Amino acid sequence: MNASRASIYYWKCDRPAAFHGVVRSRETAAAGLLLQLTALLTEALDGPVTITPAGGQGNHRTFLVDHAGERIFARVEDGPEGDDNLNVESQILIEVGRTGVPVPRVIFTDASRTRVPFAVQLIEYFEGSDLNSAYQKGELALVKVAAEIGRNIARWQKVPVCGFGPFDGARSRVSGQLTGYHNSYETYFQLHLDRHLGVLTANGLLSESESKHTRLLLRMEKGPSPIQNAVLVHKDLALWNIMGTAKGVRAFIDWDDAIAGDPMDDLSLLACFYSWEVIQSAFDGYASERPLPDGHLHHFWIHLLRNMIVKAVIRCGAGYFTNRANGAFLMGPGQDGPAFKIFTREKLLSALHGLSEARALTDL
Repeated sequence: MNASRASIYYWKCDRPAAFHGVVRSRETAAAGLLLQLTALLTEALDGPVTITPAGGQGNHRTFLVDHAGERIFARVEDGPEGDDNLNVESQILIEVGRTGVPVPRVIFTDASRTRVPFAVQLIEYFEGSDLNSAYQKGELALVKVAAEIGRNIARWQKVPVCGFGPFDGARSRVSGQLTGYHNSYETYFQLHLDRHLGVLTANGLLSESESKHTRLLLRMEKGPSPIQNAVLVHKDLALWNIMGTAKGVRAFIDWDDAIAGDPMDDLSLLACFYSWEVIQSAFDGYASERPLPDGHLHHFWIHLLRNMIVKAVIRCGAGYFTNRANGAFLMGPGQDGPAFKIFTREKLLSALHGLSEARALTDL
């Protein structure tokens, strides 16, 4: 398979077919795809299946598969790149599950594109919804749940990884260890940074001077100190990727963007959406399982800024700042598109000032 993930920082906006799936509405899957998927799964599961679209909001097509009295969740990657990362994600789920972190059980994966022209993964189905649904309804004690999330971040960092950045599927399978494409974290961290900042300047998220300041801060001589040993990073951690209820977590899902990276990266991802009280609780939960690394707050601000840059690029490309995007799943309760743009800029500036002025977490 191709190695297109070697040259990307974040797949959703840097892939050759940028925003494929991200901007796709919840249209009914093409009849041809459903027929091919049905034939593949009938053979793979050794019996008849019934398949219905699941209406997922991520960059994969999603389906519910009923087979022999069991309901299964299916994810299909049909992008033109021929990406085989579902193989890697299945390997990640197996490794993470061994640490005690709750994740879906992997049932079947085929990313060869030999029998069908797309990649497919079958995983355990969880009845109910994600934590974001409870949050949107005002039913989630997020500060309390954040401690549980922090503990699980620390646990999945026990998964052995080598290299840096997105995982090389071929090398990971051969070695049996998740292996990043890059030999240094610096190489990965800087990928597409100038282009990302150019998008934000063109769309009014950063001024020219703010963009220049950001670029200076994130160059490696001022940015993150080199890390010798990477950890597993989910890289898309948010409430909609955590199955559960107001009572707590049931499973962490959607490991498609996972990398070998910095211990503070996933904690910073939570800060892209939530308050300092939530992040402090996540820090406390993390520290109950694994010591916070030296310089953790500095690395937190660095990765919050880098992650907010990427999220803002995706939001520009996917049209989330328009009025017709009102109520998108990643918005806060009652937010509309223009308000979400203001929120995004404020988060960018919070991260920028947090890093440049070495601010406390309470300034988030």
